[in-house]
Amino acid sequence: MKAAAFRAFGGPEVLELMELPTPEPGPGEVRVRVKAAGAQPTDCAVRQGWNPPGFTITFPHITGGDFAGVVDALGEGVTGFAVGDEVLGYRTQLTYAEYVVAPVDQIVRKPAALPWEVAGCLSASGQTAHTAIEILRVAEGETVLINGAAGGVGTVAVQLAVARGAKVIATAREENHAYLRELGAVPVAYGEGLIDRVREAAPEGVDAALDTASADGLRVAAELVKDKDRVGTIFAFDVYRELGVRWIGSQRSAERLAELAGLVADGKLAIHIRKTLPLAQAAEAHRELETGHGRGKIVLLVG
Repeated sequence: MKAAAFRAFGGPEVLELMELPTPEPGPGEVRVRVKAAGAQPTDCAVRQGWNPPGFTITFPHITGGDFAGVVDALGEGVTGFAVGDEVLGYRTQLTYAEYVVAPVDQIVRKPAALPWEVAGCLSASGQTAHTAIEILRVAEGETVLINGAAGGVGTVAVQLAVARGAKVIATAREENHAYLRELGAVPVAYGEGLIDRVREAAPEGVDAALDTASADGLRVAAELVKDKDRVGTIFAFDVYRELGVRWIGSQRSAERLAELAGLVADGKLAIHIRKTLPLAQAAEAHRELETGHGRGKIVLLVG
C-alpha cells in the first residue's frame, strides 16, 4: 500500500510517499480502505520525535490518528460490521495510509450525510473538544472563555458550548472574528491587553475556560476564573501545573464519536475544512499546521 511515512525524525520534509506492507486485521479488528485522514498538530509532534504514550515508534513510521473509509477485511470474531460498510474511527498512529487496521470499538458507522473529508478529520479535534466541554462542566447561562477558538478543537468547543446555552468569549486573530460570530461566539483579539478585552466582553465574569493555543492565554484564563478546576488546556503542557489548572486529554470512545457524527449529519455541528491535500502532499499539510494559524481542519484525501 501507499503511505505517507518518515524514516527519521525531523521537519516536514522527512515525510514521503512510500510503498509499505498492507496490514492484516487481527482478532476483533477490521481493515479499512481509507478515504480521508485528518492532519493534526499532534502528528507534527510525533514527526519531530514525540512518542505517544503506550506506542513504540519504529521506522519507517506512519503517523496520523483519525480516518474514514470503507471496511475491507474482517478479523476473527468480528460481528456488527461487514465488508463494504462505510465507517469513521480513530487509533494511535498509522492512519496516513491507503489501509488502516483498527479495533471494532474504535470505529462507528458513517452517516450518509457526512462527507468523507469531514468524517476523516472528526475524531481528534471533535472528541477533544467534546471531552473538554464535558470535563469543564459548561452549563446554560454561564460564560466560557475559549482561547484559540478558530482552530480545529476551538471551533467544535465553541459550538458545543453555545448549544449548551453558554455565552462564549472566543480569542482569535481578527481575520477569524466574523467566522466566530457566525458560530455564536463573542470574539476578542489576541495580544497585549487580552485580559482587559475579555473583562469588557464578559462584565459578568468568566465561569470556565479552555485553552487550545498559548500559555499566555492560559494565564489570562487562570486569572479570570475563580474555580481553577474549571480551567483546562490542551496546549500549555509546561505551565498548567504552575497555574493549578487542568490538563485535558481526549477521552475517546466510539459512543462519543458517534454522537459527534450524528450532530454533524443533522446540521447541528459544522466542521470547517480549510484545505484538502492528496496523501502525497502530507509534508505540505504539516508545513501549514506548523504555522500555528488558519481556520478549521486540514485533511489528506487518500482514495
